Amino acid sequence: MRIDFDPEAMDRYPFYKLLTSVVVPRPIAWVSTMSADGTANLAPHSFYSVSCVSPPIVQFTSVGRKDSLRNVEETGEFVVNFAPERLFEQINATATDFPHGVSEFEEVGIEQETSLRVKPPRVAASPVALECVLHSTLGLGDSTVVFGRVVHAAVDDAVLSDGHPEIDRLKPLARLGKNEWGTTGEVLDRARIRYADWEAGRSEPQG
Repeated sequence: MRIDFDPEAMDRYPFYKLLTSVVVPRPIAWVSTMSADGTANLAPHSFYSVSCVSPPIVQFTSVGRKDSLRNVEETGEFVVNFAPERLFEQINATATDFPHGVSEFEEVGIEQETSLRVKPPRVAASPVALECVLHSTLGLGDSTVVFGRVVHAAVDDAVLSDGHPEIDRLKPLARLGKNEWGTTGEVLDRARIRYADWEAGRSEPQG
């Protein structure tokens, strides 16, 4: 038996909790920005994905008007820092609702490093940084989707094998429902099936 949930008949927050409990796991964009007056901001956003390959564009969603969104609109730049397991406490701490103008880097004690192509700093301890310039924004109800063109990627060689980032070295964090977070756990490695192989398999005699 299924239970029906009608978003039109429910308040915003209960349906938000339902969505974020079933759209899982969600990767985390640990977004660093710089305000127009030079204050560095850092916040995790769990509505995050790749939007385009060529040109390379990533997206994150600001639910409401948060400092990350304001700073991107003011300066046109941001960095997506990879969120690994080992930085869980710092990542969670940067989600604190600090007052506008307070730097999470300073409050939480997170070391910065200078970005190559944009002004917002990178998280020094993060294994990957995607430096982005604003492509566009899209307002949807109470949220804004931010699209950024990746102009530079910096990857720690410690997570690379033959030039490729390895998942067992990256060890990404993910958001789940409620206050739950997820780690990689068991990794399944299976190639996509080509249609020719699918058809060939169907034509083989069954034992």
